[in-house]
Amino acid sequence: MPKTKKLLSQRHPFFYFLSVWEKRIRRMVSWQMDGKKYTSTYQETLLPFRVKKHQSKLIKKLGATDMILQYNKVDNLKIVVQSLNGIIIRPGETFSFCKTVGRPTKRRGFKLGMELSQGKATSGIGGGICQSSNLLHWLALHSPLVIAERHHHSIDPFPDDGRVLPWASGATIFYNYLDFQLYNPTSWTFQIRLWLTDKLLEGEIRVNEELDFAYHVYEQNHHFIKKQKDYFRSNEIWRKKIAKFRSGALLDNELLYKNYGRVMYIPKQYQ
Repeated sequence: MPKTKKLLSQRHPFFYFLSVWEKRIRRMVSWQMDGKKYTSTYQETLLPFRVKKHQSKLIKKLGATDMILQYNKVDNLKIVVQSLNGIIIRPGETFSFCKTVGRPTKRRGFKLGMELSQGKATSGIGGGICQSSNLLHWLALHSPLVIAERHHHSIDPFPDDGRVLPWASGATIFYNYLDFQLYNPTSWTFQIRLWLTDKLLEGEIRVNEELDFAYHVYEQNHHFIKKQKDYFRSNEIWRKKIAKFRSGALLDNELLYKNYGRVMYIPKQYQ
């Protein structure tokens, strides 16, 4: 089998650095020129109605990765929570994770955490903050907010260990050109809340008026695939829209994502 030719940015760290900053500059220009109205208002007072609440475990054992990266991740998430908690998304506004949180740097207090880069688990400043974008994506799927930009990893690096949400239902970010953005096309105003407990990252989306519908997000057609010596994973993410005050009448059922990615471990069924 012929070898895959490496991109110039993969051959030397200097070219990778140039590639990253070229993309970052493009995004910075886009923020100024794309015509979007980005969120900038925070409110301590809670909007009266909850749309969806969710939580995720802070400390996890992920393969053979150094646990100090997990503890550092918690410190990184504290900064993210301070940056996002209470932000308001008014009608016609766009929420940008990267624009709101800013660049993760040592000067701002971010530490080395685990991140996935070019298909491998490694360490990087600000690593682990994708846990917050994953949670926000799951919350947004249960709201009328439109997911205007979302990226996810094309690999599955670790076996399921207490996984609660469907595989590939997250949203990865890499400052600033892999962003997570939400657009509010409705007449309602929404609010993001995030907070940490001793063991959990918790969050919710709130709204100024009670919605007469709700969403149920679920997985379909999940399976592993073996191709020669490699393993892959596939699934579908679906969403039902349900009337809250009419005996749970089904209003809509839509396919959101079809996922396919390489698995970096041997699934149990093939062991």
